[in-house]
Amino acid sequence: MMASPADLEDFGVGFSLSEGIVRSVDEIRDLEVAVSDLGVEVRMWLAPGRRGELAARRRHLAGPTGCGLCGVESLSEAVRPASIVSGESFAVAGPDLLAAMDDLADAQEIGRLTRAMHAAALWREGRRLLVREDVGRHNALDKLIGATARLGGVDDGVVLLTSRVSVEMVQKAAALGAPVICAVSAPTALAVRVADQANLTLVAVTRADGFEVFTHPQRIDLRCA
Repeated sequence: MMASPADLEDFGVGFSLSEGIVRSVDEIRDLEVAVSDLGVEVRMWLAPGRRGELAARRRHLAGPTGCGLCGVESLSEAVRPASIVSGESFAVAGPDLLAAMDDLADAQEIGRLTRAMHAAALWREGRRLLVREDVGRHNALDKLIGATARLGGVDDGVVLLTSRVSVEMVQKAAALGAPVICAVSAPTALAVRVADQANLTLVAVTRADGFEVFTHPQRIDLRCA
């Protein structure tokens, strides 16, 4: 993978979860990060019985930063069904979404230094943002998935993204389990369809003066937006 060398333990766990290699963090028995002159290896030892899933999801091309689907073997694998999210009782007010996106900009420590990083964050009311950054947007989201899983998981909240929303971003957000995803840029048509099927509320084109809700708008309280 081409990834930024930060929070790599989270990346290894999150990628394994979002790709279906493991079903929970408990199936990862051990993890270590090994640094060499050539790069960094994240080594994981899985619970017995997960070898088949690893072989089934193994990719034949190195993963670049631009596309989370590069290297998959078929179209059916590329558009595999996303996890169905719950959180029917969860709701977030429009102004809170805009405020959370403002907070995300302030929380991007590496982004402020480089002006070349994506971020993914988890917002929950009354809690500090959990933020992960990477040069690749899907890597940032995998890091967030791993960090959340290592902290005990989540069943509500909003995933905040600094990037566009393509289908693999929806698939990964659904694997995380948060019922709302909010991004600064536009979604693809396929991402909208998959989000709708996954019962995921998709908010995008988020700017200082508003946003657009593409799927399952019942979770967004617009009365005070």
